[in-house]
This record gives sequence, C-alpha cells and structure tokens, in this order.
Amino acid sequence: MVTGLGLVTPIGTDVDSTWTALLAGTPGAAPITKFDPARLSVRFACEVKGFDPLQYMDRKESRRYDLFAQFALAAAHQAVTQAGLEGRVPSPERTGVIIGSGIGGMQTYEDNCTAYVLKGPDRVSPFFVPMFIPDIAAGLVSIRYGLKGPNYATVSACASSAHAIGDSFHMIRNGTADAMVTGGAEAAITGLTVAAFSNMKALSTRNESPETASRPFDKDRDGFVLGDGGAIVVLESLEHAERRGARILGEVLGYGASGDAYHITSPAEHGEGAQRAMRACLADGQIDARDVGYINAHGTSTSQGDVAETEAVKAVLGEQARQLVFGSTKSMTGHLLGGAGALEFGVSMLVASCGVIPPTINQFTPDPECDLDCAPNRKVERRVDVALSNSFGFGGHNVTLAVKRWDA
Repeated sequence: MVTGLGLVTPIGTDVDSTWTALLAGTPGAAPITKFDPARLSVRFACEVKGFDPLQYMDRKESRRYDLFAQFALAAAHQAVTQAGLEGRVPSPERTGVIIGSGIGGMQTYEDNCTAYVLKGPDRVSPFFVPMFIPDIAAGLVSIRYGLKGPNYATVSACASSAHAIGDSFHMIRNGTADAMVTGGAEAAITGLTVAAFSNMKALSTRNESPETASRPFDKDRDGFVLGDGGAIVVLESLEHAERRGARILGEVLGYGASGDAYHITSPAEHGEGAQRAMRACLADGQIDARDVGYINAHGTSTSQGDVAETEAVKAVLGEQARQLVFGSTKSMTGHLLGGAGALEFGVSMLVASCGVIPPTINQFTPDPECDLDCAPNRKVERRVDVALSNSFGFGGHNVTLAVKRWDA
C-alpha cells in the first residue's frame, strides 16, 4: 500500500503544485540557469525552480549534500510526513530504504575533477566520495529517520527508481520488510552531462522554443529534454498500515522487469523487452488487461523509443490499447533519468486516485506510427481502476509497475 508521496519536480516543489501544473499542461523546459550554457549546442532543460533546501536541512548539511541527495531528502520528508511516520516508526528494523539514481552527484563529480586538474589533489573535497556516490541518498534518508531495514541504491539508468519501487514492493510482499521508503532522485543538468547527451544526438535542439521541445509521439520530435528532481513513496503492507491507522493512497499491484540483451542505447525491435516487462507485471499482479485504463509511457520524445513502446503496448494489451490513455508526462517534466520512474509511478497513482489524466502536451503533428490516445493537449476526466507506469533505461533495462485505485 502507498501511504505517502513526495515530489520535487521541474514544475513544482511538492505534490500539490506538481499535480496542478500537470493537469494545466505546464511546460517545465526553459533556458538553463544553473551554469552558463553558451558553449553548448543545447542550452535548455527542465530545471527545478524555487527549491529551497533549507526547508529540509540546515545550511551545513546543504553544503555537504549534492543536489540529487537534497531532492531525495526533500521528497522523503514530504512522503514520510504524509504517511505519519516522522518521529514514530513502529518497527525501524523492518522499515528500509531503496532510492535509485542513474548518475548520483554529477555536479560534485565535475567540480572535484576540475579542482583536481586545475588546482591539484589537495583541493579535492574530503566529502567528494560521500557526496557523489548514488547510494548516499538512501543512506541519508535512513539516517534521518532511523530506518534500519534493507538499505541500498538501484542504478539502472532511466529505470533506476522504478526498480527501487518494484524491489521494495516485493520485499514487503515477501515478508522481508513491513514498510519501505523508496523512489529516486537525479540532478544531472550539468555542463558535462548536457554535452554528452547532446553529442550522442539524444537531446532536442529546440533552443528557440524550449517549452515545445519535449513532444512525445509527435511526428517532429527530435529528442528528450533533460530534467532534475526527486520522487519518494512510502510503501507498507496492508496490515502495517491498518494497524497504525494510516491513510492509504493507492495499492501497488504488480512489478515486471526484463532485459533487452540488444543494444547499449536503442530499444529492442518492436519493444520486445518492454513487452516482456509489461506481461510480467500483469502476471505478477494477476491483472486482466481489460482493467488497465491508463499507462504513463516512458515516452521520452525520441524517434525510436516512442515507436517501440507504442508497438509493445499494442502487442501486450491488444484491443484494450485502443480504449485506454497512453500518455507521457515527460512532455512537461522532461526526463528525470534515474528519478523518472518514481515520479511517473506517483503520477500514475494520482491518476487512479483522482480520476483525472494529465495531457501529453506539444502535440502538433500526429505520428501515424504512434497512433494510441495520448490525451493530446487536453486533460481527460475518467475513472481509472488500474494504471501502469513504464520505465526503460540505456543498457536494455525495462520495468513496468502497476498501481490500483484504493477503495477503503
């Protein structure tokens, strides 16, 4: 059961502001402000705006935590507070933390490499390693709340936080833990990262109109838009949640994972690996395809990825693929890399609980190969009993999560 949700995103610094912006179709892309991007061929991204780490930690901590860890701590605070666990975790030894990140402290890495090259070894920060390593977010959250159960990071590119939630779900179902704080965070909008993704031709190059650059399923899409942020959920067994009188937000139903064994960046033909992840999720949750009303697509706005995922959905769900909404909120948030899966799982849960589906914005020219209903430029009010969330990462990592609307 989901009992808490926290979000820090390019369109909001908490759940309410993010959800309101999603339903309004608010684009998060804008010119980069974190550093001077003048030398780069891509000069825009989906940065988090208005985030104040001092709401969640003191100034000394903020100087010793990379931005990705700050996002994780902020989202965890929101989720743990909503779940009513702050300061009173019933069983710390049976409450764990798994937080995924595809890259970890990238700005910390760049800053210390620069210091090493230009100023020498003595200028490398003694905090470099604990600031940079991807697992530090999970470590910091466990320390803050005294959570002594399973504790680690998942690193599988853009599937990282979806793996984290799936692993946490199975731990609870298998009896390894009673509750888990889980999700992901990323802060990869740095000069080196933007240059790398740009040079591999993965990013949109619409510098003159960044707000329309992320256009999943549009015929003229030209790449994804990099985003920062964090998303954390609190998962509990039903018995644990009911015993302490927690409010249940949604029910995790299934988790499926697969590997493409195909290519370092391109998806397998016809989304074959994605198909297996989706089928595994449906089987894991004993879900009838006819009950699925919404899929939050991985939908990055790349030429190959959007087509392969569309093919996968049609292959797995058959006629039901034409009845549901298959939308991509990355059109607004951009791509949070390792944090994307957790954010989009949270969105899927909100869709199921609220009965409203956010639009896929920037739909100008329909792509005949991406011919499913993505709620183009409009929100859709519709009851959704079961929602799926797809996450696929470089290296061929595929994850599908299923969440169900909770009726008390």
